[in-house]
Amino acid sequence: MPHSTRKLGNTFTWLGWIIGFFMLALLFDRLLENQLNPNQSVQTVRQGTFQEVRLTRNRQGHYLFNGEINGQEVTFLVDTGATTTSIPLKLANALQLEKGLRFSVQTANGISEAYSTIVSSLKMGEIEFNQVKASLNPGLTGNEILLGMNILKNIELIQRGDILILKKPIT
Repeated sequence: MPHSTRKLGNTFTWLGWIIGFFMLALLFDRLLENQLNPNQSVQTVRQGTFQEVRLTRNRQGHYLFNGEINGQEVTFLVDTGATTTSIPLKLANALQLEKGLRFSVQTANGISEAYSTIVSSLKMGEIEFNQVKASLNPGLTGNEILLGMNILKNIELIQRGDILILKKPIT
């Protein structure tokens, strides 16, 4: 009897260690995700006649944030070097986007092919744009959507330290 109790105790000890390591892994995964994208939940503030969203820069110096395309949660990367909003082609079906005409695009990696599409609804917090021209890019391998100048030109951008403020007039 004492032998089986000891065996049971050892089993529970090992099980406790395994669960502990699993919980630590989840904690560190969450911490790393927050470092990559510190803007998991974007809040919109109304300032007079403007809607305002504040983004915190990540450790790499980029502004990533969660938003929506056609009601689906996505991660945006603010890219002032992108002429249009560019979406990885692999996300097209999940975001209910139709692949339109093929055209050439000049990227940091050279000339590439992309497809035109129309985004019915693009949201950054409560700031919303409708019927947005965008591109579906098979060369984008990640899940981040490059928020291009076709959207950013309609927003006032103010950078202060590690904060980027996006202000859009209320219409």
